[in-house]
This record gives sequence, structure tokens and C-alpha cells, in this order.
Amino acid sequence: MSSCFRKGSETGLASFYADKYIGRKTSNGETFRQNKLTAAHKTLPFGTKVKVINQTNGKTVKVRINDRGPFIQGRIIDLSKKAAKKIDMVNDGVTKVRIRY
Repeated sequence: MSSCFRKGSETGLASFYADKYIGRKTSNGETFRQNKLTAAHKTLPFGTKVKVINQTNGKTVKVRINDRGPFIQGRIIDLSKKAAKKIDMVNDGVTKVRIRY
């Protein structure tokens, strides 16, 4: 993270990766794994640590940005399944979150 990078937060919808992405390359060249605490964001620098807060139940998880997306209107972050489980959103599929970085 560069020293000029501003801390901030966003509120919007979070989704999580479908299993079909397992083993594919992420935008930063890593191999995608559902069992890692990683996420996709449209603009945050790769390697940025982000705290994701589920607005429905207050549960939180820390993830590292290693991919680009999601590319669906209103969604601000796409989580690995492990991260989605930590904030108890797997059954919902999509949930309202606040992210802090």
C-alpha cells in the first residue's frame, strides 16, 4: 500500500465466488482458492487488507484484495467462500455490507 492511499469505507452489496472459479487465475496472477480469505474489488490496489462487516448480523472478516470485480450493478466486493462463511452470508448469496480499508 502506498503512503498516499486514502483510508475509507463503502457500503453496498457483497457476493461470493461460485465454485467454477476454483483454480482459475485471479487478476493479480494468483490461483483462486475458495479456502483463502481473499476478495475482488473494482479499484482497490492488490494486497489491500479490507474489513468486511455484514450489515445484517454485524459479523466481520478481514480479506486481502487479489482480483477485480464484481461487475454487477450495486455490488462492491466479491468474497471467497471461506470469507462468506465467516460473515454468515453463504445462504443469502448476496448481502449488504460495509467495507473499511
